[in-house]
Amino acid sequence: MITIRELIQFIWDKGNFDKNWLKHRVTNRESEEVFFDKNKKIAEDRFHSGKEERYIILGKTKGKRLLFIVFTLRGKKVRIISARDMNKKERSLYEKAT
Repeated sequence: MITIRELIQFIWDKGNFDKNWLKHRVTNRESEEVFFDKNKKIAEDRFHSGKEERYIILGKTKGKRLLFIVFTLRGKKVRIISARDMNKKERSLYEKAT
């Protein structure tokens, strides 16, 4: 498990700016809020880390929405690759750990 101590900036480029809204109705702001959830859980995404290291975060937004997010780190910047609502199994994992 990794720890993110200090987030300086999120990267929202042309390739990922509206993608999560269009696919899963998750806003960029909601995605960012999960990183500040004191109960968030972060783990390596070993199955999809090909060209770059990827991580998974399970967390809650300010509006109490439970999200599953895949991201990568570029220096001290976070690039969110995918964000969606947690499924039943993921919700159970998050709730057991909190």
